[in-house]
Amino acid sequence: MSTHYSRLLAPPAKSFFLFGPRGTGKTTLVRELWPEAARVDLLDEALYQSYLANIGLFHDELVRLPRGARVVVDEIQRLPQLLNEVHRLVEERRLCFVLLGSSARKLRQAGVNLLAGRALQRQLHPFVPAELGADFDLRQTLEVGTLPIVWDSDEQQETLRAYVQTYLKEEIQAEALVRNLPGFVRFMPVAALFHGQVVNTASIARDAEVARTTVEGFFSILEETLLGFWLPAFETKLRVRERKKPKFYFVDPGLVRAIKHQTGTVSPEERGHLFEGWLVQLLRAHNDYHGLYDEAAYWAPAEARQVEVDLVLSRGRERIAIEIKGKPTLAGRDLAGLKAIADLPGLKRRIAVYTGPRQQQRDGIEVWPVATLLEQLERRKF
Repeated sequence: MSTHYSRLLAPPAKSFFLFGPRGTGKTTLVRELWPEAARVDLLDEALYQSYLANIGLFHDELVRLPRGARVVVDEIQRLPQLLNEVHRLVEERRLCFVLLGSSARKLRQAGVNLLAGRALQRQLHPFVPAELGADFDLRQTLEVGTLPIVWDSDEQQETLRAYVQTYLKEEIQAEALVRNLPGFVRFMPVAALFHGQVVNTASIARDAEVARTTVEGFFSILEETLLGFWLPAFETKLRVRERKKPKFYFVDPGLVRAIKHQTGTVSPEERGHLFEGWLVQLLRAHNDYHGLYDEAAYWAPAEARQVEVDLVLSRGRERIAIEIKGKPTLAGRDLAGLKAIADLPGLKRRIAVYTGPRQQQRDGIEVWPVATLLEQLERRKF
Protein backbone atom coordinates (compact mmCIF):
# COMPACT_ATOMS: atom_id res chain seq x y z
CA MET A 1 0.00 0.00 0.00
CA SER A 2 3.07 2.22 0.00
CA THR A 3 2.01 5.75 -0.90
CA HIS A 4 4.13 8.88 -0.97
CA TYR A 5 3.04 11.73 1.28
CA SER A 6 4.75 15.11 1.56
CA ARG A 7 5.74 15.90 5.14
CA LEU A 8 5.12 19.26 6.83
CA LEU A 9 8.52 19.38 8.49
CA ALA A 10 10.63 22.20 7.05
CA PRO A 11 14.28 21.19 7.60
CA PRO A 12 16.78 23.89 8.54
CA ALA A 13 19.70 24.65 6.23
CA LYS A 14 22.34 24.06 8.93
CA SER A 15 23.16 20.91 10.91
CA PHE A 16 20.27 19.58 12.97
CA PHE A 17 19.04 16.67 15.06
CA LEU A 18 15.87 15.00 13.79
CA PHE A 19 14.20 13.06 16.58
CA GLY A 20 11.05 10.97 16.35
CA PRO A 21 9.68 7.58 17.43
CA ARG A 22 10.70 4.56 15.41
CA GLY A 23 8.62 4.19 12.28
CA THR A 24 7.84 7.89 11.72
CA GLY A 25 9.80 7.97 8.46
CA LYS A 26 12.92 9.92 9.43
CA THR A 27 15.24 7.90 7.18
CA THR A 28 12.78 7.99 4.27
CA LEU A 29 12.38 11.76 4.57
CA VAL A 30 16.10 12.57 4.53
CA ARG A 31 16.69 10.18 1.61
CA GLU A 32 14.11 12.11 -0.38
CA LEU A 33 15.45 15.51 0.64
CA TRP A 34 19.16 14.75 0.18
CA PRO A 35 19.68 11.68 -2.03
CA GLU A 36 23.31 12.69 -2.60
CA ALA A 37 24.21 12.88 1.11
CA ALA A 38 26.87 10.64 2.64
CA ARG A 39 25.22 8.14 5.01
CA VAL A 40 26.29 6.53 8.23
CA ASP A 41 23.83 3.92 9.53
CA LEU A 42 24.61 2.90 13.09
CA LEU A 43 22.10 0.04 12.85
CA ASP A 44 24.73 -1.59 10.62
CA GLU A 45 26.30 -3.72 13.33
CA ALA A 46 29.68 -4.12 11.60
CA LEU A 47 29.97 -0.37 11.13
CA TYR A 48 28.83 0.28 14.69
CA GLN A 49 31.40 -2.13 16.10
CA SER A 50 34.19 -0.60 14.02
CA TYR A 51 33.43 2.88 15.36
CA LEU A 52 33.04 1.50 18.87
CA ALA A 53 36.56 0.06 18.67
CA ASN A 54 38.04 3.16 17.04
CA ILE A 55 35.96 6.32 17.32
CA GLY A 56 38.50 8.27 15.27
CA LEU A 57 37.68 6.16 12.23
CA PHE A 58 34.46 8.17 11.80
CA HIS A 59 36.46 11.38 11.48
CA ASP A 60 39.08 9.87 9.19
CA GLU A 61 36.41 8.65 6.75
CA LEU A 62 34.37 11.84 6.62
CA VAL A 63 37.19 14.38 6.62
CA ARG A 64 37.81 13.44 2.98
CA LEU A 65 34.39 14.75 1.92
CA PRO A 66 34.15 18.06 0.05
CA ARG A 67 33.91 21.11 2.25
CA GLY A 68 30.28 21.83 3.15
CA ALA A 69 29.03 18.33 2.18
CA ARG A 70 25.92 16.96 3.90
CA VAL A 71 26.14 13.83 6.06
CA VAL A 72 23.24 11.80 7.49
CA VAL A 73 23.92 9.79 10.65
CA ASP A 74 21.12 7.35 11.52
CA GLU A 75 20.46 6.22 15.13
CA ILE A 76 22.97 8.67 16.58
CA GLN A 77 21.89 7.74 20.13
CA ARG A 78 23.63 4.36 19.72
CA LEU A 79 27.05 6.04 19.85
CA PRO A 80 26.86 9.47 21.51
CA GLN A 81 30.67 9.77 21.51
CA LEU A 82 30.46 10.44 17.77
CA LEU A 83 29.14 13.92 18.52
CA ASN A 84 32.63 15.05 19.51
CA GLU A 85 33.81 14.02 16.04
CA VAL A 86 30.76 15.65 14.44
CA HIS A 87 31.69 18.84 16.26
CA ARG A 88 35.25 18.68 14.89
CA LEU A 89 34.04 18.08 11.34
CA VAL A 90 31.59 20.99 11.49
CA GLU A 91 34.46 23.23 12.63
CA GLU A 92 37.16 21.86 10.29
CA ARG A 93 35.24 21.07 7.10
CA ARG A 94 31.94 22.93 7.58
CA LEU A 95 30.15 19.62 7.02
CA CYS A 96 26.37 19.82 7.43
CA PHE A 97 25.01 16.96 9.55
CA VAL A 98 21.50 15.52 9.82
CA LEU A 99 21.54 13.45 13.00
CA LEU A 100 18.61 11.03 13.27
CA GLY A 101 17.51 9.47 16.54
CA SER A 102 14.57 7.75 18.19
CA SER A 103 15.77 8.70 21.67
CA ALA A 104 17.65 11.55 23.25
CA ARG A 105 18.06 9.51 26.46
CA LYS A 106 21.53 8.09 25.81
CA LEU A 107 22.73 11.43 24.46
CA ARG A 108 21.76 13.12 27.71
CA GLN A 109 23.14 10.28 29.84
CA ALA A 110 26.45 10.54 28.03
CA GLY A 111 26.61 14.20 29.01
CA VAL A 112 27.03 15.39 25.43
CA ASN A 113 26.21 19.01 24.76
CA LEU A 114 24.21 18.42 21.57
CA LEU A 115 26.89 20.38 19.70
CA ALA A 116 26.67 23.48 21.90
CA GLY A 117 23.92 25.06 19.83
CA ARG A 118 25.58 24.41 16.48
CA ALA A 119 22.84 21.94 15.60
CA LEU A 120 19.14 22.72 15.88
CA GLN A 121 16.57 20.16 17.00
CA ARG A 122 13.48 19.10 15.07
CA GLN A 123 10.91 16.38 15.67
CA LEU A 124 9.07 14.19 13.16
CA HIS A 125 5.65 12.97 14.23
CA PRO A 126 3.19 10.37 12.96
CA PHE A 127 1.27 11.46 9.87
CA VAL A 128 -1.19 14.34 10.35
CA PRO A 129 -4.29 14.83 8.17
CA ALA A 130 -2.67 17.72 6.27
CA GLU A 131 -0.03 15.23 5.07
CA LEU A 132 -2.47 12.43 4.28
CA GLY A 133 -4.85 14.68 2.33
CA ALA A 134 -7.79 12.78 0.83
CA ASP A 135 -6.51 9.52 2.35
CA PHE A 136 -7.19 10.75 5.89
CA ASP A 137 -9.90 8.73 7.62
CA LEU A 138 -10.80 9.34 11.27
CA ARG A 139 -12.11 5.81 11.85
CA GLN A 140 -8.89 4.28 10.52
CA THR A 141 -6.80 6.79 12.47
CA LEU A 142 -8.37 5.84 15.79
CA GLU A 143 -8.27 2.14 14.94
CA VAL A 144 -4.65 1.71 13.79
CA GLY A 145 -3.07 5.14 14.21
CA THR A 146 -0.96 7.07 11.71
CA LEU A 147 2.59 5.88 12.26
CA PRO A 148 3.93 5.82 8.67
CA ILE A 149 5.33 2.30 9.08
CA VAL A 150 1.79 1.11 9.93
CA TRP A 151 -0.24 3.37 7.63
CA ASP A 152 1.78 2.24 4.59
CA SER A 153 1.44 -1.46 5.47
CA ASP A 154 -0.89 -3.90 3.74
CA GLU A 155 -1.22 -5.71 7.10
CA GLN A 156 -1.74 -2.85 9.52
CA GLN A 157 -2.78 -4.82 12.61
CA GLU A 158 0.09 -7.25 12.19
CA THR A 159 2.55 -4.39 11.66
CA LEU A 160 1.31 -2.68 14.82
CA ARG A 161 1.87 -5.82 16.89
CA ALA A 162 5.33 -6.24 15.37
CA TYR A 163 6.08 -2.58 16.11
CA VAL A 164 5.51 -3.06 19.84
CA GLN A 165 7.66 -6.21 19.85
CA THR A 166 10.42 -4.47 17.89
CA TYR A 167 10.33 -1.57 20.34
CA LEU A 168 10.73 -3.93 23.29
CA LYS A 169 13.50 -5.89 21.58
CA GLU A 170 15.57 -3.19 19.87
CA GLU A 171 14.87 -0.05 21.86
CA ILE A 172 14.53 -1.49 25.36
CA GLN A 173 16.33 -4.84 25.52
CA ALA A 174 19.17 -4.23 23.05
CA GLU A 175 19.99 -0.82 24.52
CA ALA A 176 19.66 -2.15 28.09
CA LEU A 177 17.35 0.70 29.08
CA VAL A 178 15.74 -1.28 31.91
CA ARG A 179 17.09 -3.88 34.31
CA ASN A 180 13.69 -5.47 34.78
CA LEU A 181 12.41 -6.25 31.28
CA PRO A 182 9.56 -8.55 32.49
CA GLY A 183 8.38 -5.72 34.73
CA PHE A 184 8.47 -3.28 31.81
CA VAL A 185 6.46 -5.72 29.67
CA ARG A 186 3.82 -5.93 32.43
CA PHE A 187 3.90 -2.15 32.86
CA MET A 188 3.15 -1.28 29.21
CA PRO A 189 -0.53 -2.38 28.95
CA VAL A 190 -1.28 -0.93 32.39
CA ALA A 191 0.25 2.40 31.33
CA ALA A 192 -1.85 2.33 28.15
CA LEU A 193 -4.98 2.21 30.34
CA PHE A 194 -3.96 5.64 31.69
CA HIS A 195 -3.65 7.21 28.22
CA GLY A 196 -4.95 10.77 28.53
CA GLN A 197 -5.35 10.59 32.30
CA VAL A 198 -3.55 11.67 35.44
CA VAL A 199 -1.22 8.78 36.22
CA ASN A 200 -1.73 6.81 39.44
CA THR A 201 1.76 5.39 39.98
CA ALA A 202 0.75 3.40 43.07
CA SER A 203 -2.01 1.61 41.16
CA ILE A 204 0.24 0.92 38.17
CA ALA A 205 3.01 -0.36 40.46
CA ARG A 206 0.61 -2.85 42.06
CA ASP A 207 -0.72 -4.10 38.74
CA ALA A 208 2.72 -4.36 37.13
CA GLU A 209 4.24 -5.86 40.32
CA VAL A 210 7.09 -3.35 40.49
CA ALA A 211 8.07 -0.52 42.83
CA ARG A 212 6.59 2.98 42.44
CA THR A 213 10.02 4.42 41.69
CA THR A 214 10.41 1.80 38.96
CA VAL A 215 7.11 2.93 37.40
CA GLU A 216 8.37 6.52 37.37
CA GLY A 217 11.51 5.33 35.60
CA PHE A 218 9.46 3.37 33.07
CA PHE A 219 7.41 6.47 32.20
CA SER A 220 10.66 8.40 31.73
CA ILE A 221 11.76 5.74 29.22
CA LEU A 222 8.49 6.07 27.26
CA GLU A 223 8.97 9.83 27.19
CA GLU A 224 12.65 9.74 26.26
CA THR A 225 12.14 7.15 23.51
CA LEU A 226 9.45 9.54 22.21
CA LEU A 227 6.50 7.16 22.48
CA GLY A 228 4.73 9.36 25.01
CA PHE A 229 4.63 12.83 26.52
CA TRP A 230 3.36 14.64 29.59
CA LEU A 231 0.76 17.40 29.55
CA PRO A 232 1.18 19.57 32.65
CA ALA A 233 -1.63 21.05 34.70
CA PHE A 234 -2.31 24.74 34.18
CA GLU A 235 -1.14 26.65 37.22
CA THR A 236 -2.29 30.27 36.96
CA LYS A 237 -4.79 30.97 39.71
CA LEU A 238 -8.44 31.38 38.73
CA ARG A 239 -10.19 31.95 42.06
CA VAL A 240 -9.49 28.32 42.89
CA ARG A 241 -6.50 26.05 43.33
CA GLU A 242 -5.77 23.90 40.29
CA ARG A 243 -4.69 20.28 40.42
CA LYS A 244 -0.96 19.94 39.77
CA LYS A 245 -0.37 16.40 38.50
CA PRO A 246 0.34 16.02 34.77
CA LYS A 247 -1.44 13.72 32.33
CA PHE A 248 0.36 11.18 30.15
CA TYR A 249 -0.37 10.59 26.47
CA PHE A 250 1.00 8.10 23.98
CA VAL A 251 1.82 9.65 20.59
CA ASP A 252 -0.48 7.42 18.53
CA PRO A 253 -3.91 5.82 19.10
CA GLY A 254 -2.93 2.66 17.21
CA LEU A 255 0.02 2.25 19.55
CA VAL A 256 -2.26 2.48 22.60
CA ARG A 257 -4.52 -0.23 21.19
CA ALA A 258 -1.63 -2.51 20.19
CA ILE A 259 -0.10 -2.31 23.66
CA LYS A 260 -3.48 -3.29 25.16
CA HIS A 261 -3.90 -6.06 22.54
CA GLN A 262 -7.06 -4.42 21.20
CA THR A 263 -7.89 -4.85 17.51
CA GLY A 264 -10.80 -4.27 15.15
CA THR A 265 -13.49 -1.64 15.55
CA VAL A 266 -12.94 0.96 18.26
CA SER A 267 -15.41 0.46 21.13
CA PRO A 268 -17.43 3.38 22.58
CA GLU A 269 -15.43 3.01 25.82
CA GLU A 270 -12.15 3.53 23.96
CA ARG A 271 -13.24 6.24 21.59
CA GLY A 272 -13.22 9.24 23.94
CA HIS A 273 -9.67 8.81 25.20
CA LEU A 274 -8.31 7.82 21.78
CA PHE A 275 -9.92 10.85 20.11
CA GLU A 276 -8.70 13.22 22.81
CA GLY A 277 -5.17 11.82 22.70
CA TRP A 278 -5.05 12.02 18.92
CA LEU A 279 -6.12 15.68 18.89
CA VAL A 280 -3.68 16.66 21.65
CA GLN A 281 -0.89 14.96 19.67
CA LEU A 282 -2.12 16.57 16.43
CA LEU A 283 -1.85 20.05 17.94
CA ARG A 284 1.55 19.15 19.36
CA ALA A 285 2.77 18.07 15.91
CA HIS A 286 1.50 21.21 14.19
CA ASN A 287 3.09 23.30 16.92
CA ASP A 288 6.47 21.65 16.30
CA TYR A 289 6.11 22.24 12.57
CA HIS A 290 4.63 25.75 12.60
CA GLY A 291 5.01 27.27 16.09
CA LEU A 292 1.32 27.81 16.91
CA TYR A 293 1.63 28.36 20.65
CA ASP A 294 4.18 28.75 23.45
CA GLU A 295 2.79 26.39 26.07
CA ALA A 296 0.07 23.75 26.43
CA ALA A 297 -1.60 22.46 29.60
CA TYR A 298 -4.90 21.07 30.85
CA TRP A 299 -7.01 22.90 33.43
CA ALA A 300 -8.85 21.32 36.34
CA PRO A 301 -9.80 23.11 39.57
CA ALA A 302 -9.10 20.99 42.65
CA GLU A 303 -12.45 21.88 44.22
CA ALA A 304 -14.54 20.60 41.29
CA ARG A 305 -13.56 17.07 40.38
CA GLN A 306 -15.88 16.81 37.39
CA VAL A 307 -14.88 20.15 35.84
CA GLU A 308 -11.98 20.15 33.43
CA VAL A 309 -10.72 21.65 30.17
CA ASP A 310 -8.59 19.36 28.01
CA LEU A 311 -6.23 22.02 26.67
CA VAL A 312 -5.23 25.59 27.42
CA LEU A 313 -2.88 26.89 24.73
CA SER A 314 -0.88 30.01 25.62
CA ARG A 315 0.68 32.35 23.10
CA GLY A 316 2.20 35.40 24.72
CA ARG A 317 -0.50 36.72 27.04
CA GLU A 318 -3.33 35.24 25.02
CA ARG A 319 -4.94 31.89 25.71
CA ILE A 320 -7.27 29.49 23.93
CA ALA A 321 -9.26 26.87 25.85
CA ILE A 322 -10.17 23.67 23.98
CA GLU A 323 -12.52 20.87 25.04
CA ILE A 324 -12.32 17.61 23.05
CA LYS A 325 -15.31 15.28 22.77
CA GLY A 326 -15.23 12.12 20.67
CA LYS A 327 -18.97 12.04 20.03
CA PRO A 328 -21.36 13.47 17.42
CA THR A 329 -23.64 15.47 19.76
CA LEU A 330 -22.85 17.68 22.73
CA ALA A 331 -24.93 18.04 25.88
CA GLY A 332 -24.78 21.04 28.19
CA ARG A 333 -22.58 19.18 30.69
CA ASP A 334 -19.97 18.63 27.95
CA LEU A 335 -19.29 22.38 27.99
CA ALA A 336 -19.13 22.76 31.79
CA GLY A 337 -15.35 23.14 31.83
CA LEU A 338 -15.35 25.81 29.12
CA LYS A 339 -18.04 27.71 31.02
CA ALA A 340 -16.07 27.47 34.28
CA ILE A 341 -12.87 28.80 32.71
CA ALA A 342 -14.54 31.86 31.13
CA ASP A 343 -12.86 34.34 33.50
CA LEU A 344 -9.31 33.14 32.90
CA PRO A 345 -7.13 36.21 32.28
CA GLY A 346 -6.10 36.55 28.64
CA LEU A 347 -8.64 33.99 27.41
CA LYS A 348 -9.31 34.83 23.77
CA ARG A 349 -11.42 31.89 22.61
CA ARG A 350 -13.24 28.86 23.96
CA ILE A 351 -13.58 25.97 21.50
CA ALA A 352 -15.25 22.58 21.75
CA VAL A 353 -14.15 20.07 19.10
CA TYR A 354 -16.46 17.12 18.43
CA THR A 355 -17.20 14.50 15.74
CA GLY A 356 -20.52 15.99 14.68
CA PRO A 357 -21.08 17.84 11.38
CA ARG A 358 -22.30 21.31 12.41
CA GLN A 359 -20.32 24.38 13.43
CA GLN A 360 -22.17 26.27 16.18
CA GLN A 361 -21.96 28.99 18.82
CA ARG A 362 -23.18 28.29 22.35
CA ASP A 363 -22.94 30.98 25.05
CA GLY A 364 -19.75 32.40 23.58
CA ILE A 365 -18.27 28.93 23.02
CA GLU A 366 -17.33 27.94 19.45
CA VAL A 367 -18.35 24.36 18.62
CA TRP A 368 -16.22 22.94 15.82
CA PRO A 369 -16.48 19.72 13.84
CA VAL A 370 -13.13 17.99 13.42
CA ALA A 371 -13.02 19.18 9.81
CA THR A 372 -13.08 22.82 10.94
CA LEU A 373 -10.12 22.28 13.25
CA LEU A 374 -8.16 20.50 10.51
CA GLU A 375 -8.89 23.33 8.08
CA GLN A 376 -7.70 25.94 10.57
CA LEU A 377 -4.52 24.00 11.27
CA GLU A 378 -3.78 23.51 7.59
CA ARG A 379 -4.19 27.23 6.95
CA ARG A 380 -2.17 28.03 10.09
CA LYS A 381 -4.98 30.31 11.18
CA PHE A 382 -5.50 28.61 14.52
